Amino acid sequence: MNAKVITTLLVFFLVGQVQSYKILFLVPFPGPSHWLMLKHFIRELTEVRGHEVTCITSFKFGEPLSRYQEVLIEPAYPIREKFPLSAIFNTATYSSDYNNLFLYWKMGLDTSRFALESQAVQQFIKRNDLSFDLVVSEQFFQESWLMFAHKFNAPIVTISTYGYSDFMDRAMGILTPWSFVPHMILDYEDDMNFLQRAYNVLVSSVDYVIRELYYLPQQDKLAKEFFGDLVRERGPLPSVRELEKSISVILINAHPTLTKPRPSTRFMDGAEHGVIYFSLGAYLQSSEIPPAKRATLLKVFSNLKQRVIWKFETDTIEDVPKNVMIRKWAPQNDILAHKNVILFISHGGQFGTFESMYHGVPTLFMPFFGDQHRNALRAVRSGYAGHMMFQDVTEQSFEARIRQLIEDRTFYTRAKEISALFRDTIVEPMNESIYWMEYVVRHKGATHLKSKAVNLSIAQYLSLDVLGAVMLVVVIFFAGVKICCCRKTGRKVNKKKTQ
Repeated sequence: MNAKVITTLLVFFLVGQVQSYKILFLVPFPGPSHWLMLKHFIRELTEVRGHEVTCITSFKFGEPLSRYQEVLIEPAYPIREKFPLSAIFNTATYSSDYNNLFLYWKMGLDTSRFALESQAVQQFIKRNDLSFDLVVSEQFFQESWLMFAHKFNAPIVTISTYGYSDFMDRAMGILTPWSFVPHMILDYEDDMNFLQRAYNVLVSSVDYVIRELYYLPQQDKLAKEFFGDLVRERGPLPSVRELEKSISVILINAHPTLTKPRPSTRFMDGAEHGVIYFSLGAYLQSSEIPPAKRATLLKVFSNLKQRVIWKFETDTIEDVPKNVMIRKWAPQNDILAHKNVILFISHGGQFGTFESMYHGVPTLFMPFFGDQHRNALRAVRSGYAGHMMFQDVTEQSFEARIRQLIEDRTFYTRAKEISALFRDTIVEPMNESIYWMEYVVRHKGATHLKSKAVNLSIAQYLSLDVLGAVMLVVVIFFAGVKICCCRKTGRKVNKKKTQ
């Protein structure tokens, strides 16, 4: 028997030993960039690991995929109608920390309800002929959807597409120390000065109080409204808070998920002076930029000797300089991986930020809302990026910032240093993520990894109840001593009077 036959038989034997699980994948948020990331997990789970995946999503997968089924949310949530791009481009509304908090809450509640009201989702909830070994859900302010784990009596793993947050700590039984851990929307580091610590405590407190008193109760109402039929079958429904505590593992978006195929890049290969890539992501479309600002950007690009690739979503743009390539869609990760790319102009989304860090590309950030401001300012502090507000863009300021980042080699050098740090990991992120998903299924939720502190209140976590009891005992003790002393003193006085 030759080596090739032996290898083939070994592969078939190993594949036969791998257990196939049924996994429900929840992607209720209609963010295109989020979906592009989560697709990699679905492909890995089905094509590579051999699991069966059913996904509730607003997006079609777009290519044939074995062992995969979709429950489509149709029509998709009209996100650009509810949060118009014109308002984002023309104002600095979302540069406010508190406005960003309310943006997350409003978007979370609106998209959660909209998707649950979808006819296809309604029909799926009513089905009693399905079973799943694991529920995987995006962790992006759709907490009412955790009720699917209760419906199917399955452990749940969540994937945070936007980074870390305090409530994820609490879901794992950890209390975030605000003294050195900044809130998710702040750009602070862990060495905050007094004023920064005070503001961090203020923002974190506001987030905690409103989330507990308003946001989570609203998500709880949604869950009980749409999963109410389960009461007859299973008894009282768990609260959203209880469901959060039942999450087995939270996978945090801390590394880029890379794709292997490489596109044809003749335009980039022939760029003698390098390539600048400009993209505002999947939601903030460049085609919606006000005409005056668009003309300013084109004028600046025409003054550069570098070639520019601009992700622009329509064919209506005119007077495009010869050194500028317009594309409705661009393979961002592959472009940033090209050796001739010397600058990335970005809105500061989490995915693009990680990709630029991974490939060591200096970046000019123009943040608009949410975590974009935090990502931009941290990158600037790291020394490989520049920052400017979209409202401040003029021919002079924009060109000056671009030339600074290109001509000052310290940005390039620092970007490569960041890339070396970012790539130096003990295990490939996708392998680690899938490992933990399968681990949770194999060990029935892996409750042995979860701290029992998740069931403690803040008062219990900080031992305030114990401290209160000790203080009460001390007060009672000293009160008793005082009473005894008063009684003895009174007796002495009485004796003297009788004498």
